[in-house]
Order: sequence, then structure tokens, then C-alpha cells
Amino acid sequence: MFEASGMANEAPRPLADRLRPQSLSQVVGQDHLVGKNGTLTRMLANKRLSSIILWGPPGTGKTTIARLLAGETGLEFEQMLAIFSGVADLKKAFEAAKKRRQEGKGTLLFVDEIHRFNRAQQDGFLPHMEDGTIILIGATTENPSFQLNAAVLSRAQVLVLNRLDEEAMQLLISRAEELVEKPLPITDDAKKTLCAMADGDGRYFLNMVEEIYQGTEDGHELEVDELAGFLQRRVPIYDKSNDSHYNLISALHKSIRGSDPDAALYYLARMLVAGESPLFLARRLVRIANEDIGLADPQAIVQAIAGLETFRFLGSPEGELGLAQCAVYLATAPKSNALYTSFKTAMKRAKDNGSTAPPKIILNAPTKIMKQQEYGAGYKYDHDQPDAFSGQNYFPEDMGREIYYRPVERGFERDIKKRLEYWAKLRRERGG
Repeated sequence: MFEASGMANEAPRPLADRLRPQSLSQVVGQDHLVGKNGTLTRMLANKRLSSIILWGPPGTGKTTIARLLAGETGLEFEQMLAIFSGVADLKKAFEAAKKRRQEGKGTLLFVDEIHRFNRAQQDGFLPHMEDGTIILIGATTENPSFQLNAAVLSRAQVLVLNRLDEEAMQLLISRAEELVEKPLPITDDAKKTLCAMADGDGRYFLNMVEEIYQGTEDGHELEVDELAGFLQRRVPIYDKSNDSHYNLISALHKSIRGSDPDAALYYLARMLVAGESPLFLARRLVRIANEDIGLADPQAIVQAIAGLETFRFLGSPEGELGLAQCAVYLATAPKSNALYTSFKTAMKRAKDNGSTAPPKIILNAPTKIMKQQEYGAGYKYDHDQPDAFSGQNYFPEDMGREIYYRPVERGFERDIKKRLEYWAKLRRERGG
């Protein structure tokens, strides 16, 4: 039975494992690290390997690079996965590294998903990194700035790995075809679609390649329309607590601010497809309406609230169209952050002068004592004044009049600016 299944001697190795690079020069898609003038290439040429944090998406070669660095430098390779390891495992690894050091051999300790270790566990690396007991190579898909201790980061160099592009994945296809000794049975257009489906993950890509080799009949080439039915495409990598969440919402926000409705629709769709909460997106659209448009288009906030209520009323997927309409409206609206910046300035001044009393002319005087104190004395009712404008000063007397809101020459704020300029002229004329 085992012989028939090809497992007589050992378990069959996945294609991704059989194609694992045997030298740094064979790593694809990371020329900035392992190319002729790459960072790691220079390190090895200078024979100075320091501790490193490899930051990048899944399937981009972090583990492979760590193994190859150990081989290139003659260091003992020891690997642990942070999610399955604890303090006892770390102590064991450090003790083994100390023993090797006494015997004249160094240790490269590779910690996958290093961000899973808590702050105290991360601090445990420091003395062993400092005295040279270990060269730490940590791998993470999370932003090291947020997930790793500053002390660890100060002792390690952060190297960023790129998601694999189509050129890199086409190279992987060529290597697979050479290894298997037959072409991948799909059309050229289907190959491009396959690259897109991998979403930059080389391991996942090679798993799909292997599945195609194993599941197609001899002589038949899969077309683009057949590929979707043959392979079950995974949900795009997206964790609402990690970088992709913040990166995509930032991309959506800045696309709208930059008046690009097409990019806004793309990032909105990316987040919806990945399972982001539509209500989270609706809240961000409301914020954008206030922060980046404001009174340049007073209808922007109306559209944003309408998009929110549309989704609440219809639910998914029909209600998502309301969010799309809102995103396009906001992206094509005139932009102004005058309201946003003026409110920030006013908040700062309120904190600095929070106890300063308003002028007495605008204080009510419901009691006899307050009237004796001249509360409300001299107040001019604006509706009884020419142009319904008194021009009086309403700021605290020891502050003087200040200007926070400065409308821009765009959209409805152009009209507001003219109105304010007219009132400023009347204020000067009337001694306000």
C-alpha cells in the first residue's frame, strides 16, 4: 500500500519544499536583500552578520533566508515558533547556545512570529544578543515598530521583504517545470491569473501549481475560466488587528482626500471582500466628510450619514452600494480641512484659557445681583441691527478677538469666505 502511494521510503515532499532555494542568490523577489548589491549580500561579504528582524507578508522567504544565512556563516541553526514556545523553551535554547559558544561554535536563533512573544519574553533576548551568545533572526508579518520592544529593535536591523510580484512567480513556474520535467498545463493568460490569486505568497502559489500538476489530465491546458473552478481561491490575507487593516483604511482615506474616486472604490472593495465591518467603513466615511471636506460641501456629511443609514436599513450586500455612492461623492467633492484645523486650534485655546470669562455683554442677567454687575448691559440684538449684524466682540476681554476658521476658495466655502469678509468690514466700521 505504501509503495503504491509513493510513501515506501519517506513521505512525499511538497513542491514548495523541493524548490526551496539552496543559496541566497536563488531567493526570488528580494533583490534588495540578496541581489548583487543587497543588504544581506554586503553583510556576508564583510563577514559581519548582526541580529535581524525580517518583516514581510507570508510566503516571501523569511524562514528560507534565515536557514541560508546560518549555512553561509557556519552558525548552528536553531528554530522556534513563538506561538508554541515559552520561557522554558527560550532558556533551553540560550543554554544550548552558551554551550556551543564554549566549544567555539556560534548559534543563529531563528524565531518565527517573534511578535507573539510578550514584552518580558522579548527582553529575555537582550543579554544574549549583547554578549554574542546568539545571532537573533526574528520573522514577523506585523509592523515591528508596534509589536517589538524598542530595546530589541535597537540591537537588530529591520529588513523588509516584498510580496512576490508576477515576475518572481513566473520564475517559480519555470523552476517547477524544470523540476517536474514538463510544462505547467495552463495557458499564458491563466498563469497571470494564477499569479494574481497567490496575492504575493510564494508558498501558497507553489501549492496551487502542485495541485494543477496533480489534478489535470495529460494533454489538457486549463483556461482562465476553468482555473477558478479548479482551484478554491483563499480569502485575501486580512487581520483586523494587524497592519493590513490600518494600511487599507489609510489608503481609502487618502484616496478620497486626494479626489480619486476609482482608488477609493478599489480600497473600499478590498476591505469589504476581506470581511471588514461595513459599519467601521461607514464611520470612517463620516469622519472624512467632516475632516477633509467640511463646509466646502455641506452635503458631504449628509451623504455620509445617508450611506450609514442605507447600510443599516438594507444590510449586506445591497447596503454596501450606499457606502460606494458615499465614497465616490466624497472623493469628487471640493476639499477643505479649514473646519478640522480651526476646531483643533480652538480646542487648544480653550485648554489654555479655559477659565477666562466671556464678556458681560453676552451674559444673561436673571437675578438682581447680576443686573447690578451689569451682566448683559450694552448687548445689541443682532436682528434689530442694520444687516442683522451688530459687530460686537464676543471673545473674553483679556483675550481679544481671534480668528480660527479660515475658509478656502473652494466649493461652498468660497461663499462663506465672502460673507466673513463682508462681516469683518462691517465690524471694523462699527468698532467691533
